[in-house]
Amino acid sequence: MEQINGKLISWASILEQGTRDQAVTTARMPFIHPHLALMPDAHLGLGATVGSVIPTLGAIMPAAVGVDIGCGMIAVRTQYTLDQLPEDRRPVREAIERAVPVSAGAANRTISREHTQRRLEELRGLAEQAGFDPSSHAKKWELQLGTLGSGNHFIEITVDEQQRVWLFLHSGSRGVGNRIAQHHIGIARKRCEQWWIQLPHRDLAYLVDGTPEFDAYITQMRWAQHYALLNREEMMDRVERQFAEWVGGDVERQEEINCHHNYTEQERHFGKQVWLSRKGAINAEQGRAGLIPGSMGTASYVVAGLGNPLALNSAPHGAGREYSRTKARQTFTREQLREAMTGIEYRDTDAFIDEIPTAYKDIDQVMADAKELVEIRHTLRQVVNVKGD
Repeated sequence: MEQINGKLISWASILEQGTRDQAVTTARMPFIHPHLALMPDAHLGLGATVGSVIPTLGAIMPAAVGVDIGCGMIAVRTQYTLDQLPEDRRPVREAIERAVPVSAGAANRTISREHTQRRLEELRGLAEQAGFDPSSHAKKWELQLGTLGSGNHFIEITVDEQQRVWLFLHSGSRGVGNRIAQHHIGIARKRCEQWWIQLPHRDLAYLVDGTPEFDAYITQMRWAQHYALLNREEMMDRVERQFAEWVGGDVERQEEINCHHNYTEQERHFGKQVWLSRKGAINAEQGRAGLIPGSMGTASYVVAGLGNPLALNSAPHGAGREYSRTKARQTFTREQLREAMTGIEYRDTDAFIDEIPTAYKDIDQVMADAKELVEIRHTLRQVVNVKGD
C-alpha cells in the first residue's frame, strides 16, 4: 500500500505515471470523501482510472462510473471434474458461440425462451416503475439480453485446484447501458458548462444530488446495473444447456457467484453515507464472495473479501491492461497468441491479438498486491475460451 497523498491511496505496485496522474486529478475533486482507493490492477481509463474506488458526497461523475454500467462476472461450480469431460472441446465452444451471440452490436434472433421472457418482463416492469423507456436509448435492448459483446468479455469452461469444473463468464449491460451512460455524461458536461464550473478534465463533469438530472441518472443507472446482472444469468443458462448436452448429463449448480465490478451504490465509509463508484473493482467486504479474472490465457480467482476499510471494502477486478489495444496489435503476433493459449480450446483468429495475456499485467502480481484485500478460495484455469471479435 502506498499513501500517494491525503486523498489517494494505492495498492498497485505496477503503476504508470499517466495512470497515477489521472488518479491524482480525480482525487482532487472537492466532494471525494475520505479518499480515492487505487486497486492493484489500476490503469489509464476514460473519465477516471480503471481500477479505482471513488467515494463522493452529494455528487456523482457519470464518466467515472463508466460506460459499461454493471459490467461484472458470474461463475457456477458444477458437479463435474476434468476427467469427466470429453476430449474434443471444439464442439462445446462452437455450441456456446451459437447459443450466445458474441461481438459488438450482436443481438439475438429470438427471445422466445421462457427464461428470457421472464427476465425481460422483469426489466420492462422495473423501467415502467422508474418512469423511463429503455428503447429511447437503445432500440435493440431486448434483443441484446443474453449477448456477450466484445473486447475483454468472455465465456470460459475452467477447472479449479481440485479439478472441479466451473462455468465462468464476463459481461455487462451491453448497448443500452452504454447509451444510458453516454446520455448522462453529456448532461453532466452541459450542466457544468452552464454553471461555469472549471473542471480539471471534462470527463470529471458531475451531477449534483437533489437535482432532477441526478435522480434520473441514479434511476436509469440502477436499472442498467440490474440489466447487466440478468444478462449474465441469461447467458449462464444458455452456456449450462450447451455444456450439459456436451457432457451428456444435467448440471447441478453447487456454487454460484454473480458480482458487478463497474457500478455505484450507497455505502457508509469513515462516518459518512457516500456514493461509492467502483470502476473496475469488486465489493470485498468481510467474507463476501467475489471473482477476479485474469486474461484469456491465465488464471482467474474465486475470492472472499477481507473488509479492508482503507480500501473502502474493495478489491481488483482483474489483471488490468499494460498495453493499449493498438500497442498490443503492434507488438504481438498471432503465433505468440497461439503459444500463450496452448492447451486451451479457443477460436484462432487475428481478432484476439490485442487480448493476448502479455498485454495485461501479471495476474500473480496483482493478486500478491491484493493480499490485504481478499483471500483466495479457488484458482481457476481455462480449458475452453469464447470471445467476441
